[in-house]
Amino acid sequence: MLGFGTFSHSISAGRKTGMGYDVPEGVDIRGRYDPEFARILTRDALQFVADLQREFRNHIKYAMECRKEAKMRYNNGAMPGFDPATKSVRDAEWACAPVPPAVADRRVEITGPVERKMIINALNSGAKVFMADFEDALSPSWENLMSGQVNLKDAVNGTISFHDQARNRAYKLNEHTAKLFVRPRGWHLPEDHILIDGEPATGCLVDFGLYFFHNYAAFRENQGEGCGPFLYLPKMEHSREARIWNNVFEKAEKMAGIQRGSIRATVLIETLPAVFQMDEILYELRDHSVGLNCGRWDYIFSYVKTFQAHPDRLLPDRVLVGMAQHFMKSYCDLLIRTCHRRSVHAMGGMAAQIPIRDDPAANEAALELVRKDKLREVKAGHDGTWAAHPGLIPTCMEVFTNYMGNSPNQIETMKRGDAAVITEEDLLQIPRGVRTMEGLRLNTRVGIQYMAAWLTGTGSEEMARIEREVGKDKFKTGKYKEACRIFTQQCTAPALDDFLTLNAYSHIVMHHPDGSSRL
Repeated sequence: MLGFGTFSHSISAGRKTGMGYDVPEGVDIRGRYDPEFARILTRDALQFVADLQREFRNHIKYAMECRKEAKMRYNNGAMPGFDPATKSVRDAEWACAPVPPAVADRRVEITGPVERKMIINALNSGAKVFMADFEDALSPSWENLMSGQVNLKDAVNGTISFHDQARNRAYKLNEHTAKLFVRPRGWHLPEDHILIDGEPATGCLVDFGLYFFHNYAAFRENQGEGCGPFLYLPKMEHSREARIWNNVFEKAEKMAGIQRGSIRATVLIETLPAVFQMDEILYELRDHSVGLNCGRWDYIFSYVKTFQAHPDRLLPDRVLVGMAQHFMKSYCDLLIRTCHRRSVHAMGGMAAQIPIRDDPAANEAALELVRKDKLREVKAGHDGTWAAHPGLIPTCMEVFTNYMGNSPNQIETMKRGDAAVITEEDLLQIPRGVRTMEGLRLNTRVGIQYMAAWLTGTGSEEMARIEREVGKDKFKTGKYKEACRIFTQQCTAPALDDFLTLNAYSHIVMHHPDGSSRL
């Protein structure tokens, strides 16, 4: 290990006493003790996280207060829009730092939780990038989060393996693997298992801090300069939140003694307010950016949340809110133009279909939907796309390769200075379509299933498999009653929570007061 990794090892030796995690002053661990987790929760790694928390917590609190103020304005009838105060940033000609050659080609990316077998399969999948997810694909239980950090450390070091006892099958990394990106949680989520000066840590600083501390040197040693760490940053609403991330990255690079700009991040544009801040977000991260991504599912939810007090903007049935809707097409077109003007990637959305192995006709129909969606994306100018399942990668790769050829991306070829201006009215156009009882029932059903999976520590993509494995009777028990209660409370409350899982988080927190030990 190089940089402060070497120094940290020397000052940490011999400080562990008794059972529990060895923690620095002001830090308490309330999660279960595990020797494997102790590999991650070292005194120096926790000190790094605590330093980040102490320096940036007031900035984070201010940013969250600004979110609340914006929400109040929208609820009182205001509309989001471009900020006149930052017009000079939008109008000026500037570019982000050049995209590192290691991630110039991102034509297909696969995403999934930081589960051990998933990491191996995704890195071996043939995709250009694997985004390992501490956010939407993961229920943030203590076990999931800390196991994920252990798994990623082993993956970066190239030592990760897994033996599936049920199948008697061993999994290990291939010689050539996808580039690893990691998505921490959003600014709004706490980590209640780690207290810093008596307050819950900020979840994303825990995710980023532990991952960066343990892996930055291995990235440099094993893969060379310009090879990461790489990140995805979720749920931003304003460029002030990007500024915090940029300052976090600069502090981390300085402490590690690595080159400025080594850390690179793609920001998901998945909130309605953020679409009016894309230039500003890239400007704040211009030394650390590798682009923006169309997080279209969350973007639709953000439309609902932003206009919850605007009855004239009630969305039609979910199946009708697709990319043909003018406000959705405008959002993607503006993202592509903004990214290419600033010389970074414009990443497309998720292909969420799952291959249907026992029905060839249905499977081909599903793949045809994927082809059409990906052809739309690549023709629009996207440089890459997301796939939720390895079985979709060949289809996605074929579409992008047929259109792009040997070019790693479309950053230069799709710069269009003569395109029509996309206005606030384009981005806010009311969607067209009907609202039906069946659409409401479907939304309710899916929402409760997602919540139940989250409460049991499982990502939502596992629902069908759980039902098959445990049977319908057991499937109806477990956390479903609790999920139904929480979901009903959400739907009938006077105001919508910012995120569906905020109220549910307390149900998965399990404190172990004896987790910390000190000298």
